Amino acid sequence: MEKATFAGGCFWCMVKPFVEWDGIHKVTSGYMGGTVENPTYEQVKKGDTGHLEVVQIEFDPVVFPYEKLLEIYWMQIDPTDDGGQFHDRGESYKTAIFYHSEEQQKLAEISKQQLADSGRFKKPIVTKILEASTFYEAEDYHQDYYKKEPNHYKEDREKSGRDEFINQHWK
Repeated sequence: MEKATFAGGCFWCMVKPFVEWDGIHKVTSGYMGGTVENPTYEQVKKGDTGHLEVVQIEFDPVVFPYEKLLEIYWMQIDPTDDGGQFHDRGESYKTAIFYHSEEQQKLAEISKQQLADSGRFKKPIVTKILEASTFYEAEDYHQDYYKKEPNHYKEDREKSGRDEFINQHWK
């Protein structure tokens, strides 16, 4: 198994796109990139811990290669927005790819350049590619939120503008 870690705004919306594929063994919501040990959701949401909301994916690269994860990732975010994602604003909702190896870093850089060269977006791609640091698992109530609170998840996702953006740019 390998790990991939992506920040794409609210982690509630970043789990479901990854979980239903063969080769994906686990998707966990959490926090990465900050300076506070064992941060809480409330601390991270304030935006002063340096952490981003992330999903960490455990996957079998033979069955589901990292490049496919990158493809799915780019289609879930607005890579040109440096102030957060959709209706979630602030530092903790910024986008980033956290790499766990030199190979992941290389593949992430290539995919970012390919997206920039594609002309799909008029503004520059601002998603950062950063070395993975300590991953802190989010509180239990955040895990698989789309299953635990399906009505609230659906309502929040609809209000966010994420699906409208995805349909506009990817479908």
